[in-house]
Amino acid sequence: MKAMILKRVFLHKENGREIRLNDPNEGFTVADVQNFYAGTYPVLTNAKVTGPEIRDDEAQYRFESTIGTKG
Repeated sequence: MKAMILKRVFLHKENGREIRLNDPNEGFTVADVQNFYAGTYPVLTNAKVTGPEIRDDEAQYRFESTIGTKG
């Protein structure tokens, strides 16, 4: 059995296009990463985080915008 640390990747949809955001610091929590990228993508300020989903030897987290949704 081999243990490996999966690379974290953060996904964000903007204008119908999926954007891959690299992990800025392995020591950051997911919330820290969200705050880090909120300066570039302000919509992330109120985004919901889902994941991780393991895919292609990566731990993929998704930032899902809550703007325009009710409830």
